Amino acid sequence: MLSVMTLALVAGCATSSQEKPQETAQQAKARPNIIVIMTDDQDLASMSVMRNVRRLLADQGTTFSNAYVSYSWCCPSRATFLTGQYAHNHKVLSNSSPDGGYQALPKQTLPMWLTQSGYDTVHIGKYLNGYGRHGSEIPQGWKDWYGLMGPSTYSMWGYTLNENGKLRKYGKKKGGKPANYQTDVLARKAVAYLNRPTTGKRPFFMWFAPLAPHLEAPWNKKMGDKWGGPRPAPRHRNAYDNAVMWRSPSFNEKDISDKPRHVRRNKRFGKKKIASIQAEYRNRLESLLAVDEAVAKIYRAVKRRGQLDRTLFVFTSDNGYMLGQHRFAHQKIHPYEESVRIPLIVRGPGFPKGRQVRTPVSNVDLPATILAASGAKPGRRQDGRPLQNFLHGDRKRDILLETGPRVRARWYAALRTDRYLYVEHSGGEKELYDMYTDPYQLNSRHADPALASVRKELARRLKAVRRCAGASCP
Repeated sequence: MLSVMTLALVAGCATSSQEKPQETAQQAKARPNIIVIMTDDQDLASMSVMRNVRRLLADQGTTFSNAYVSYSWCCPSRATFLTGQYAHNHKVLSNSSPDGGYQALPKQTLPMWLTQSGYDTVHIGKYLNGYGRHGSEIPQGWKDWYGLMGPSTYSMWGYTLNENGKLRKYGKKKGGKPANYQTDVLARKAVAYLNRPTTGKRPFFMWFAPLAPHLEAPWNKKMGDKWGGPRPAPRHRNAYDNAVMWRSPSFNEKDISDKPRHVRRNKRFGKKKIASIQAEYRNRLESLLAVDEAVAKIYRAVKRRGQLDRTLFVFTSDNGYMLGQHRFAHQKIHPYEESVRIPLIVRGPGFPKGRQVRTPVSNVDLPATILAASGAKPGRRQDGRPLQNFLHGDRKRDILLETGPRVRARWYAALRTDRYLYVEHSGGEKELYDMYTDPYQLNSRHADPALASVRKELARRLKAVRRCAGASCP
């Protein structure tokens, strides 16, 4: 049953107090609408089930095939998207206090800059961990807000949305009605926004952020589903029951003697663990089918309004995900490809149809891309570069991967080039992979004398980039 509670908005947080400059209809038409669709924990391989995304966005736009997330964890990654800065600059270093989560997010963020430049802004879905736990304010910069409230964010049923100041609870965790399935409700909110008579009179920025394919939490076996994976929409249940996950050479890796100590502690999986990974894999694929349908619904709504040619679509994920590679199951954060590599597709003005870009790019580049398209001015120094800069010929580029330092946890800094991955761990251990000859990262050559000069050069470059800011970032 739908329950409603009206909230008094926190003073200073209501977007009605944020004045927007007036602009002519011609000026508004010249600037694109921007829709960012960001999944949660989506590995690159799972894009195979997203037919609408491939047909409507990838085939009609530009795919960045070497896209990475600078910090492979929810809140640090989303803070990078909202600030245009690496974690060592925005300081959101984990998912919770004292060094992360919603409470650590800087106040100057992308939606504020877009609002100030004349954009309407709307957020639909997940924001950062901790949002809604200590209040129900609407973060500054958002004119319309449909934010998932913690701790219910990680539930496909029985979650609560803050809908422009009203809390609405959708169903119960167990036995929820199909109509209350989280991804579908968020899709309806997006389409309803796009169908408003006023939508499009000003350029708008939409951040659509469903939970899928992230696992649900806290997990309760009484919910009656497979181990730990996200529950799919009822219409998609069993769609991939016969799917068998491809096991790369790094899956349940036999020899990890070349890896750091914390990796070497991982035991090889037995049959029961492998079965649980396979079950989660199937649930993840099934949960993405509703996201794929949501993309088509949003696309069609934009097309019906005659806004397709002036709308920039961005499809991506906040980080990747590991399903057994290097003996890591149900994990991210680590510097390995499955964890840090993400889907990234851009369709719309300025991005050529059917183009593949191989230049390494990062999620830190997304705000710079949006700012370049919109003409908005940032309120923070930008560490990223507009993706528009990389459309004309592939080039070499260094990408920073980093974590922490976080409370009670090991951290690292890494450099990803077009050919190498070089990692320095907080305990002093190192890793070095030649991705041309070892794409599955099976043999770290950090101690190989033949690569001593390469290691030295990469260490020099990493030392510079791990403290970079603004123009000094590559």
